[in-house]
Amino acid sequence: MGRRGWPDWWNWELELSSHLLKRMVDRRFTEVDVRRMLHVAIRLRRDIEPGRWVAVTRHRRARWEVIVEPDADAQMLVVITAYPAEQGSS
Repeated sequence: MGRRGWPDWWNWELELSSHLLKRMVDRRFTEVDVRRMLHVAIRLRRDIEPGRWVAVTRHRRARWEVIVEPDADAQMLVVITAYPAEQGSS
């Protein structure tokens, strides 16, 4: 992954939340898809939830958002959820 100027935690190992695992089924994407979405992310912004970030990316020719939360204690980047941008978070 790694992007110049992005936070150091962007390169940490990923941890997939149980919420994300459920959404993977509902929204028909895989762990490989999530990793690819993060790899090609074009922008990172703060989420409305403190401590979380939104990675703006593309998947299946559509704009998607992936919500991540760095866990400094574990040095892990927790992937909270992912969704098509027009769908909103949940």
